[in-house]
Amino acid sequence: MKQFFKFTIASALGFLITFFVFILILFGIISSSLSFAESKTVLVPEKSVLHMKLNYPINDRGIAQFNFMDFSSFGDKPLGLVDILENIDKAGKDDNIEGIFLDIRNLTAGIATVQEIRDALLAFKETGKFVISYSEGYSQSAYYLASVSDSLLLHPEGSIMMKGINAEIMFFVDMLEKLDVEAQIIRHGKYKSAVEPFMMDHMSEANKEQTLKYVQSIWDDITKAVAEGRGLSVAKVNEVADKLLLQTAEDAVTHGFADVTLYQDEVTDLLKKKTGTSADDDISFVSLKDYTDAIVEELRDEVPKHKIAVVFAEGSIQTEKGPDPVISSDVLAKQLRKVRKDTTINAIVLRVNSPGGSALASDVIWRETMLAAETKPLVVSMGDVAASGGYYISCAADSIFANPTTITGSIGVFGVIPNLQGLLTEKIGLDFDNVKTNENAGFVSVNRPLTAYEEKVLQDGVEETYETFTTRVANGRDMTVDGVDEIGQGRVWSGADAKNIGLIDAYGGLNDAIASAARMAEVKEGEYRLMKYPEAKEPLEALMDELTGRETKAKLKSELGPFYTYFEYLKDLSEMEGTQARLPYHINIQ
Repeated sequence: MKQFFKFTIASALGFLITFFVFILILFGIISSSLSFAESKTVLVPEKSVLHMKLNYPINDRGIAQFNFMDFSSFGDKPLGLVDILENIDKAGKDDNIEGIFLDIRNLTAGIATVQEIRDALLAFKETGKFVISYSEGYSQSAYYLASVSDSLLLHPEGSIMMKGINAEIMFFVDMLEKLDVEAQIIRHGKYKSAVEPFMMDHMSEANKEQTLKYVQSIWDDITKAVAEGRGLSVAKVNEVADKLLLQTAEDAVTHGFADVTLYQDEVTDLLKKKTGTSADDDISFVSLKDYTDAIVEELRDEVPKHKIAVVFAEGSIQTEKGPDPVISSDVLAKQLRKVRKDTTINAIVLRVNSPGGSALASDVIWRETMLAAETKPLVVSMGDVAASGGYYISCAADSIFANPTTITGSIGVFGVIPNLQGLLTEKIGLDFDNVKTNENAGFVSVNRPLTAYEEKVLQDGVEETYETFTTRVANGRDMTVDGVDEIGQGRVWSGADAKNIGLIDAYGGLNDAIASAARMAEVKEGEYRLMKYPEAKEPLEALMDELTGRETKAKLKSELGPFYTYFEYLKDLSEMEGTQARLPYHINIQ
C-alpha cells in the first residue's frame, strides 16, 4: 500500500509540474504574441547614424525565430535582404540620417547578397552621406562589402582576410566501399557532378573546368570592385591575395586596404566629428531593425494605387511544405496563381534563391510562371544561387536579372539509387526474401543491385526529364534545344558568364528587377507599392515550424561548425525522391 501511495503521489506531482510548465509556456507565448502584434513608431532624431550590424544569416526575407529559453524572442524576425535594401534606400532620403556605420565582424551572407547590399550602399553614397566601416577583423566577404566605405577602419590588433576563392569537395566513394555500399547513378550531362562524390575520389576534368570557370569569374568581379573601392589596381589585390600579405593591421594600412587603425572609443570620437555631435553627448544610433518602423517625413505621401507583387522562392525545391527556407511546389504554385489572378496587381517579380531539387516539383512551379507571364509582366530576380531547378522555375519569365556573382545554370538531371546489399547482408547479416505478382513489382529496391532493365527504365526517365527541361529553357529564352544542350549538361555558370550566353538578360539585384517590372507594366517610379508573398507567418505558425526542425538545425550548425555543410549535403541526398534538378554540391563562397 505504501508503494501504491508513493507512486500515486509521484505521478500526481509529475503531472502538476508538467501542467505548471505548460501554463508558463502558454503564458509566455500569449504575452509575446501580444507584444509582437503591437505596432510601434520609431522617431529618428537629427544627426542620427544608421547602425548596420549584420551578424546573422541573411535570407532574402526574414524568417521568424524562437528560443525556448527566451520568450521575448517569440515572433522575433531578423531582417531579410529586402528589408535591408529598403532601409538603406529610406536612409538616403531621410534628412535626419547623417550616414551609415557598418558593423560586419560576423557577416554571414552569400556573395551575391553581399553584392546587392554593396550596390545599395553605393547608391546611398550618391546622396552625399557617409559610409564608415569598422571591425576587429574582416572576412573576405565582409571586406568586399566594407570596401565601399568612405573610411575603412580596423582594430590595431585586427586583420583582413584576402586570399582568393577555394572550391573544395568531399568525396565518399572510399568510405562507401568500406561499408560495402554501391551508389547506382543515373544522370544526363557530363557536367552534372552532384553524384561525383559517390563514384570518384577526385574531381573530374569537366567538373574542374566548370568550377574554375565560375569561381574565377566571381573572383574577378570581387577584385575589380575592391580595387575600385580602395583606389588600387586589380594586380595589387591579386598580389596581396597570392602572398597573404595582410597578416597584421599594420600590413592592411601599408598596402592600402585600410585607412587607419583605431580602438572602439576612437571610432566613436570620429563619428561624433562626422555628425557634429559634441564630445559630451552620445551619438544617436538607430539600428536597422528599429529603422524599419521609422517614420520619414520626406516619404509621407498618399498610398500608391498600383501594386507590384514580389514572390519569394528560397531554399531547396520539393513538393511538400516544410520549415523555412524551403520551396514547396504546392505552396508556391498556389501563391503564383493567386497573384496572377489578382487584377489589382500590375506586375510580378519572382525572387529565386535556390540550388534546385525535385524536377517534378520544379515543373509544377514552371507551369504557373508560364501562365503568369502570359497574364502580366513577370521578371525574375536571382539571388546567390538560382541553378538547376532554380533555373527551371525562372526560364519562363519575360526578363531575368542576376548579379555577376550569382551562381546559375546547371541545366541537367540525375538520380541516385543506393544498393545496400553488401552492407545489410554481408556485413550486418540481414537477409531478404519476397514474392511478387508482376515481374517488376519490386522496382526499385535498395536491398539489391538494379537489373539491366530497371536501369534502362530509370535512364529513359532521366533523358525524358532532361529533354523537357531543355525544351522549357529553349522556349523561354528563345533558343534552340541544341543550343541549350550546348551550354547545359549540368554545367554551372556565374552570372557574368550567364549573360554572355543568354541565360540571363541583365545584371542587377532585386530593386533593378522591380524597377524593370514597373516599366514593363507602364507604371512610373513612386506610383506603386510592393506586395510581398507569401504573407508573413503568424507567430504561432512560426513557432510550429521551429518545433518541427529549425531548432534542431540551429543546434546542429552550432555543434558541427564548418562540417555542417557536409552533413546537409548527405541529408539532402538521403531525402531526394524521383529525378533531381539540383546543383552539383553545396556552394558557400566566403
